Amino acid sequence: MKTLLLNSRRKFLKNTSLTLLSMAAFPSVVNSATSKKNNTKGPCEQTTIDAYGQGPFYTANAPIIQNNQLTDLNESGQRIIISGQVYNLACSEAIPNTEIDIWHANDLGEYDNSGFNLRGKTMSNNQGYYIFESIKPGLYLNGLTYRPSHIHFKITPPGFNTLITQLYFENDPHIPTDTAASITSGQYDATNRIIPLIQNTNGDLEGTWDIIINGDGFPITGMNNLHLSKGIIYNAHPNPFVDEIEINYGVFQKANVTISVHDISGQMIATLNQKMLEPEKYQIVWKPEIDLPKGNYFISIMINDMQVHYIKVLKK
Repeated sequence: MKTLLLNSRRKFLKNTSLTLLSMAAFPSVVNSATSKKNNTKGPCEQTTIDAYGQGPFYTANAPIIQNNQLTDLNESGQRIIISGQVYNLACSEAIPNTEIDIWHANDLGEYDNSGFNLRGKTMSNNQGYYIFESIKPGLYLNGLTYRPSHIHFKITPPGFNTLITQLYFENDPHIPTDTAASITSGQYDATNRIIPLIQNTNGDLEGTWDIIINGDGFPITGMNNLHLSKGIIYNAHPNPFVDEIEINYGVFQKANVTISVHDISGQMIATLNQKMLEPEKYQIVWKPEIDLPKGNYFISIMINDMQVHYIKVLKK
């Protein structure tokens, strides 16, 4: 199947059929099963606050993260990449320009309380996406028990209230004994803030966490889990890739299908396929231009002008 590459870069259109995408170098897997709009607990659940709130280690006026790096490459610890999208409470709109203030402990479980190491702010892009790279936080004693590995967030959509919460990770043995992470109901329910981490080919851990919060945004879809009935990107490999990447996708109903690529700012880089397709599995190869910068890209599938699924890839 031939690849149609568009050289022109353009902004996504702000309308009900918006395709989104921005950032990330992550595994060739679909959205995390624990992401808010895809979890088994409910189709679209508001991100909850954490029972410990802001905690004692917050430092105001953290700097803006540069190149998606919360810390430099010399920081000790297991590298971790977290990304996702910020949605409104109905999961029907992506919220751009959301400020995301992040801080966490180092590999030894210690916070930098005199500077801004492992502290910084990032913004969701024009399609609501965010990403940052850091190290997996270490453990520290909270009384007689260890707190599970966690990352703190202060999330502020433009013109709306701030949400303060924490993110945890699956299979952490300290979650069941933690006062906050073990809560499974009510306003402090941490269930959907415990996400899986998957090791990529570079040995880095990657996790996807979508944030559901009060705020105005750009319409993207009117339904949840559209990929279950319309179409899905199964895989993209190799990921990371150098010269080319094969994309495997499925179409579940006869429709006009578009496969497209977007960069971290939300700009369209390429349209790989745009045609009427029958229900079937397909594959296509993307060979980007030689001068395409290294970095994070999103590949999306649109069914009848509605974006229903995406996957994140890294060009090396």
